[in-house]
Amino acid sequence: MNLRDLLRITSRTFALGIERLPGTLCEAATIAYLLLRVSDYLEDNEEMESDKKVMFLNLWVNILREEETIEILAGQLTIINVDDPDAIVTQHAREILLHLNSLPYEVREIIVHHVINTTLGMARWMKLGPNVRDEKDLDDYMFEVAGRVGYLVTQLFAWYSVTIRRKEKEIMPLAREFGLGLQTVNVIRGLRDDFERGWVYVPKQFLSDMNISKEQLFDPEYREQALKVLDMMTDKAERHLKLALQYVKSLPWWQHGIRLGCIFPLMFAIRTLAVCRHNTLVFESEAKITRAEVKKIILDSTLWGWSNLWLDRYYRRMNIIAE
Repeated sequence: MNLRDLLRITSRTFALGIERLPGTLCEAATIAYLLLRVSDYLEDNEEMESDKKVMFLNLWVNILREEETIEILAGQLTIINVDDPDAIVTQHAREILLHLNSLPYEVREIIVHHVINTTLGMARWMKLGPNVRDEKDLDDYMFEVAGRVGYLVTQLFAWYSVTIRRKEKEIMPLAREFGLGLQTVNVIRGLRDDFERGWVYVPKQFLSDMNISKEQLFDPEYREQALKVLDMMTDKAERHLKLALQYVKSLPWWQHGIRLGCIFPLMFAIRTLAVCRHNTLVFESEAKITRAEVKKIILDSTLWGWSNLWLDRYYRRMNIIAE
């Protein structure tokens, strides 16, 4: 199975953006994304206890540092659900690492550095457990699993483009916000699934402000309070995504492939947020946008994504609450 197939298996929506990146950037982003999916598999594996997850995450870090071999992970890790996309990627980790080593040295160093730091952050939070006390804690978690990814792709863009390299320091804080925005939307759309596996990423302070527990957040008798908590989360997501829009607008208009690689996930996120806003169904199942909406975002962005004026207008249009 080639890298492109693995990418599409794990996330069709992210693949849509990554595949628009030019040349080596496309290959580098694909490899980075797949390496991070191995980390995700080790973090989210429902068959393993937390201490075992931490052990495997640290082993994966040592493999990335070339202090251990991938065969050690393969020999110790028992994959039960072979249909899980992340499990499929993990089974192909050796081939992904071989492709990583074929990249230019600077690109390889960028990827390894940020994948290691993200994986260590996952291990740290796995030790802490599902204990998100306040918004600061949530931002810390989201930075580890998503904000660092914003740094990764920005450094890859800067390696590829002289123009982006010149403004790298300026846009790096916005890259963090981009990651936090996407992850906040992920938290919102996956509230029910996370709750069922024992994690609630909504800050305890938000729940305390509305005088409800994490269990009551999903209890129909407490819908009014739960919706107010949801409003806090959606407002937070939008604050991050507005800064993510600034990030995209800062990218040179003539680097259309790079811009599309960022526009697609941004517009998917803001549209998903509109679907979730003040929607009680979020507490019952995962929220999604329709395939028709995905196709329209792709078409519209491909035609007009070079224009910052259009981006502002389209962002506002996508942010209209769905009927």
